[in-house]
Amino acid sequence: MPSSKSTATDGIPYRRLGRTGEMVSLVGLGGYHLGRQADEQETIRIVRTAIDNGINFLDNCWDYNGGASEIRMGKALRDGYRARAFLMTKIDGRTRESAGQQIDESLRRLQTDRIDLMQIHEVIRMTDPDRVFGPDGALEAVLAAQRAGKIRYIGFTGHKSPAIHLHMLETARRNGFTFDTVQMPLNVMDAHYDSFAKQVVPVLLDQDIGVLGMKPMGDPFVLVSGTVTAVECLHYAMNLPTSVVITGCDSLPVLEQALHAARTFRPLSAAAVQSLLERTSRAAQDGKYELYKTTHHFDGTHANPQWLG
Repeated sequence: MPSSKSTATDGIPYRRLGRTGEMVSLVGLGGYHLGRQADEQETIRIVRTAIDNGINFLDNCWDYNGGASEIRMGKALRDGYRARAFLMTKIDGRTRESAGQQIDESLRRLQTDRIDLMQIHEVIRMTDPDRVFGPDGALEAVLAAQRAGKIRYIGFTGHKSPAIHLHMLETARRNGFTFDTVQMPLNVMDAHYDSFAKQVVPVLLDQDIGVLGMKPMGDPFVLVSGTVTAVECLHYAMNLPTSVVITGCDSLPVLEQALHAARTFRPLSAAAVQSLLERTSRAAQDGKYELYKTTHHFDGTHANPQWLG
């Protein structure tokens, strides 16, 4: 069942972000697509229109579009918009030094002295957890930044395998650490193939860790399957116990679609969920439309290992 929610600006539901107690918009604005929009001023309009219409959760990453996504978001957050946003970004560095440098660079690009949520990005290898938690690992830099007031909350992301997510959570437990959030693909195809929703989400709920859903449309391969519509994809992800469903918006019409989906969302009946799963079951076999699980298509740190430090 979806997390408890209250209604915010212009009908956009808000949900509790796990153990943080923060209230965040049911739909979050993805940062990657902002760097793909040719017109920087249009990007600024997208971010500000999202905030003006009740979206407060903003996603980004140090590596998105060579830093352009963070730079553009930083410009959009001038003129009082920063105070109205819950700002998240991510870093790739696995060493204390590289992670620390990336945190400071993100702060400069985003034109802020504090990031609400910093996440360790692309935990997609079984070796990543030991690197992050090892001596001179990334967590040391993230905790130092938290103590310095540069960040508020700490999470991690990944799109490859539920087993890797579970290994990261277990490594954290062994080190006496609990993440505030975890981000993963949550969509109608995931339900059928090596499912994050089935294997990881229950563990997060047990620990009151905020559930961040991404790739509700498979970016965009779930839509390519021709089995479901964009709004159905968003509603399915919203019907899971997600704190926020992050979706990329590279134009105002796409943003309006996301806003419409959030405003019109109502908990889905068991029959409605079953119908969606039946329609997608065959297409979901073998992860054909979940390329982030089955290929290196989405693995930025595979193509750029130097980002890891």
